[in-house]
Amino acid sequence: MKNHFEIHIPPGQSKERLDSYLTSHIENATRTKVQEAIKNGEITVNGRSIKPSYFVQPNDVIAINLNRPDPPEVKAEKIPLDIVYEDDYLLVVNKPAGMVTHPAYKNYSGTLVNALMHHSEKLSQLHSDEDEEFDIVRPGIVHRLDKDTSGLLVVAKDETTHQKLAKQFAAKTSEREYNAIVWGRFKKTSGVIDAPLGRSKSDRKKVAVTADGKHAVTEYEVIEQFGYLALVKLHLRTGRTHQIRVHLAHINHPVFGDETYGGREIVIGGIEGKKRAEIKNLLEMMPRQALHAKKLGFVHPVSKEMMRFESEMPGDMTTLLKILNP
Repeated sequence: MKNHFEIHIPPGQSKERLDSYLTSHIENATRTKVQEAIKNGEITVNGRSIKPSYFVQPNDVIAINLNRPDPPEVKAEKIPLDIVYEDDYLLVVNKPAGMVTHPAYKNYSGTLVNALMHHSEKLSQLHSDEDEEFDIVRPGIVHRLDKDTSGLLVVAKDETTHQKLAKQFAAKTSEREYNAIVWGRFKKTSGVIDAPLGRSKSDRKKVAVTADGKHAVTEYEVIEQFGYLALVKLHLRTGRTHQIRVHLAHINHPVFGDETYGGREIVIGGIEGKKRAEIKNLLEMMPRQALHAKKLGFVHPVSKEMMRFESEMPGDMTTLLKILNP
C-alpha cells in the first residue's frame, strides 16, 4: 500500500540532510527506507529528484510516495486488564498510562488489543475509528486513547454493537470527560476551543491546527488553579487524534509533561531559582502527559440503557495534585 503526502519545510529551517530530516519527521520511517525511497524516485523536492545527502532548505516542498509494509499477525497475550464492566455485547476497560491501545509499527505486542484477544474470543472485527482509516483490523476498538493517556475505553464484542457505538461517537451523543493538569493561569474559567486539526505539514509525527484540517471542538473548565499549573475538566465534541493535547497547546496551556506538544518546557515567564528546580522535580515525577479519561457515557446498543462510568485519577496525577495543593 502506498502512502502519499507532502512536507512543507518551514522558514528558518536549519541545515540538515534530507534523509536525516525525513527519518525524524515521518512516523514509522527508518533511514534505510528513506534512502531507498529517494534513490527509487519515490521522494522528490520541489518536483525534482535529489540525493539523500541533499540539505533541506526553508520553504522546500517534499513530495513522498512510500510503500507501507504489511503488518504482522496480531496475537493474543496474557496481559492483566482492569475491566470495570462487561456483558455479552461490550466491555469497558480502564487503560493504564504506557499501554498502546492497538497494534501499530514497533508496537505489535503488549497492547490493549493483545490483552483483549486473550481475555475474549468474541471481539468485533470492524475497520473503524473516529477519524482515521486503517489497513489492519483493531479487534473491538471503537475509540482510542494515546499510549500515555490513562482512562476509560469501551470495546465492542460484535460488529452490530460496534457500529451502533461508533454512530454515537460520530454523532457526539456519547459522553466523554477528561481531567488534565496543564500549564499556566487561565483568564477565563471556562471556554471552547474550536480549531481544525490535521497532520503537521512540517512533521508527520505530529498533529497541528491547520486551515484545511478536520473540524475539532474541545470544551474546558478550570477546576482549580495552582499558581503556574491548573487542573482542568475537558469535554470532547469531536474525537480527533491528539485533540485535547493539541488544542490546549494551541491556547498556550499545554498538558503538563507532554513531550510532543510543549508540556515539558516552562511556558510561562518569571520562574527562576527554587521554583525552576521544583518544576524540574515535578516533571521527573510525571514522565507522561498528565491526561486522564475520567468519565465515559453511552446508550447500550441492546438494552438501550444509559451507561455511565467513572475512573479515579491514577497515582501519578493524584500525587502531583497533592504536591501542588498540600
